[in-house]
Amino acid sequence: MTVIVLTNCPSGLRGFLTRWLLEISAGVFIGNPSARIRDALWNEVQQYAGQGRALLVHTTNNEQGFTFRTHDHGWHPIDHEGLTLIRRPNPNTQPTNNTPKPGWSNAAKRRRFTRG
Repeated sequence: MTVIVLTNCPSGLRGFLTRWLLEISAGVFIGNPSARIRDALWNEVQQYAGQGRALLVHTTNNEQGFTFRTHDHGWHPIDHEGLTLIRRPNPNTQPTNNTPKPGWSNAAKRRRFTRG
């Protein structure tokens, strides 16, 4: 079983995938192609997705019973002790800038003012 989910991809790519898979909802394709065809379809998706995102899920012989691949997706698959998990970016994380600001700090200004 193979599932491909497209988001914000060209309609020509969706038309191409309907030759091999059944589109059960907008941008969601499902089917049972061979491994060779599945890899060829995924190569086409990666090449023609443009600004869009894509996700491929297919059955395989592992503990989970499936594996997946992503293209231009914010969530990235990682291997954790033999299981494939999704790492989502933390939206609260800001890039740290450890360079000090020029000039006096607020505490130093207060200290100078109180001393006279």
